[in-house]
Amino acid sequence: MSEELRWLSTRELAKKIATKEISAREALSDHLARIDAINPAINAVVTRDDEAAAARADAADRAVAKGEPIGPLHGVPMTHKDTHDTAGLRTTWGSTIMADRIPESDSLIISRLKAAGVNTTGKTNVPEFAAGSHTFNPVFGTTLNPYDTSKSASGSSGGVGAVQASGIQASGDGSDMGGSLRSPASFNNVVGFRPSNGRIPHTLPGNPFAWLAQSGFMARTVSDVALTMSATAGPQPGGPRSIGEPGSVFDLPEFGLGTDIEPDLNGVKIGFSPDLNGLLPLETEVHEIVADTANVFSSLGADVLDTIPNLGDADEVFNVRRALDFVHSWGPLLEEHSDQIKDSVVWNIQMGLNLTGTEVVSADRARARLHGEVERFFGGHDLLVLTTCQVLPFDAGIEYPTEINGVGLENYLDWMRALCLISATGCPAISVPAGFSQSGLPVGVQLVAKPGADVDLLRMAHAFEAVTQFHRRRPQLSASMP
Repeated sequence: MSEELRWLSTRELAKKIATKEISAREALSDHLARIDAINPAINAVVTRDDEAAAARADAADRAVAKGEPIGPLHGVPMTHKDTHDTAGLRTTWGSTIMADRIPESDSLIISRLKAAGVNTTGKTNVPEFAAGSHTFNPVFGTTLNPYDTSKSASGSSGGVGAVQASGIQASGDGSDMGGSLRSPASFNNVVGFRPSNGRIPHTLPGNPFAWLAQSGFMARTVSDVALTMSATAGPQPGGPRSIGEPGSVFDLPEFGLGTDIEPDLNGVKIGFSPDLNGLLPLETEVHEIVADTANVFSSLGADVLDTIPNLGDADEVFNVRRALDFVHSWGPLLEEHSDQIKDSVVWNIQMGLNLTGTEVVSADRARARLHGEVERFFGGHDLLVLTTCQVLPFDAGIEYPTEINGVGLENYLDWMRALCLISATGCPAISVPAGFSQSGLPVGVQLVAKPGADVDLLRMAHAFEAVTQFHRRRPQLSASMP
């Protein structure tokens, strides 16, 4: 039962619990046993709630036995990213300043997951203040990659990616400002989806008008991303940028169990360039693997073109907006706790504090130009395809890569530029497994659609996944553990 359970999709597990084929208590026991076996090797789960989770599993089983109405994720055990508030369960952001912080309420994405029936079991590791795409912090240490435990699991949703790759759970919540769902998806051979702004709205407390960072999901399949989005997307009172469509728009036949719909991208026009026509330095193997995906898209009937949007304004938009958001979130901590904040975070906060009015206005104008360019491009294309991560999973002992193929990088964000540029556009984006290096390290391909076209994006990603099947390759770590 254990080997079967750990590689079930979230859809399959939820169905088995709902139909009494297995109990929520059995699903939880296997989940916790897998954490016991695997977590010492990868350090992905940093907080546990075993006793309360057991009580919730028993309650879930009683509800099924009584025939009570249940949600689409009823009884499914799930750890959550340690940046999402969980009522009564510590949320630390990987910071010593908040190491003992216990929220009184849930973040919106968590409250919606719980309403759908999820059984919260703990929290997964993140970089300090979720800054940087390598998961390490002074509270819990470093999360390691299940495909090679000497390598980074990326971040900031690195703990989420690692628990999925290692068979602990099939899907999980995360967030993405500069690639924090997409980058760990690439490093861990899973799917990472950054939705359009307003799908899972920003609300108080916090900045309800934020747009650069988005809550979203990672999963082993596109179908499970669609399932979790269907349970959590939709408008919210107090969310001024809410998209009005309900989460049910993600409930489509091709994402269901047992579908026989053939993958088809006939008529789809794709702008394709692994390195955005030389804008991005890429490691050689990454470039080769992503370049090969053009043949996959062509075989599905898509028209693959070498045209891409002009993203020349995206760096300015991203860097200024990120700096301002860091001031909004962490600026108040800088005066009292500067000695407890890592240098890269201090640098990013200080960048925001030093911005002039002229620089902020310039970035707003750049965003307007970028918006116009995105509209122009997607007026003639359905999809933009490029690399997800410019490098292979790197040594877990370094903070971030400082060069790519001999090209020097100036700061901790530069190696993530393929992701940051897309964040600045406001477009929904997804990373899907695209292949492996000669040494067996995963590589993802990044698919981007126009703002609001989230469902179409998942359909196209699902078609690619269906014919490539790279997501089925599991790490050797799983075979060497009980």
